Amino acid sequence: MFTKSELEQFVKQAKQYARFGKVADYIPALGKANPNDLSIAIYTPDGNVIDAGDTTDKVTLQSISKIITLALVLIDHGEKEVFQKVGMEPTGDPFHSIAKLEEVQPAKPLNPMINAGALAVTHMINGASVEERFWRLLQFVRKLAGNPEISYSKEVATSEFETAFLNRSLCYFLKQHGIINEDVEELMDLYTKQCAIEMTCVDLARIGLVFAMDGRDPLTGEQIMPSDVARICKTFMVTCGMYNASGEFAIKIGIPAKSGVSGGILAAVPGRFGIGIFGPALDDKGNSITGMKLLKLLSKTYSLSIF
Repeated sequence: MFTKSELEQFVKQAKQYARFGKVADYIPALGKANPNDLSIAIYTPDGNVIDAGDTTDKVTLQSISKIITLALVLIDHGEKEVFQKVGMEPTGDPFHSIAKLEEVQPAKPLNPMINAGALAVTHMINGASVEERFWRLLQFVRKLAGNPEISYSKEVATSEFETAFLNRSLCYFLKQHGIINEDVEELMDLYTKQCAIEMTCVDLARIGLVFAMDGRDPLTGEQIMPSDVARICKTFMVTCGMYNASGEFAIKIGIPAKSGVSGGILAAVPGRFGIGIFGPALDDKGNSITGMKLLKLLSKTYSLSIF
């Protein structure tokens, strides 16, 4: 279906839009990224990888980690308990907004893909300490990606921890309303490490493949997550995965996807393949501007929309 030369041509076309974007310099460590970088990998169920760009670069997950953590917490606690703490509804507000928390009664985050919701979900990771909880999440990520070498960037985690004042505000609001009950600095330590998990776009595409195949790794045959958990996650990817551009993304591209402010995009084409993209130049919503153009080219050329 895809060829390397076709992907390289798509990458070349999409890169032209990098000049309209900006790297996420509000996190100092991410501000070092080259906005002109762009890479993509497509992982198929038979184990084939078609890629283009510098696919050896490691980039942190940032908000892409939210969908993986949600899957782990749903496995740990079940749907009923998780959605007592966080809602299922999209929001038109920015991902770091605190406004809706004050408007909704009871005061719980609208969905797990905004920062407030992600913090509530990370709070639910099982374990007796930050170290144990992060280790469980990292092991889950490694299994999804089929790569036991995946780790996290201490530089990025520290940079985020030292500048995450708004996320701390969200935590204190959540604590005031009983959504979380742990020490805020411990939760921030765990959350910033979660966001700083780093991998290549090939690893990311392999994770997308597992979601695309309803939680089953077709290369090992292992059911890593229940199919219903994968279904819930893919639904959130469609409705909330691209921040407050999710509706437009669903109409124009129509693939379950989750973005991060590092410029990463994880996409899962149901029953077909996983896609991993890294392009650090962001639009004003926090999505990779070159990655979005690349996915639009792919979706239009190969009719990938699920709608």
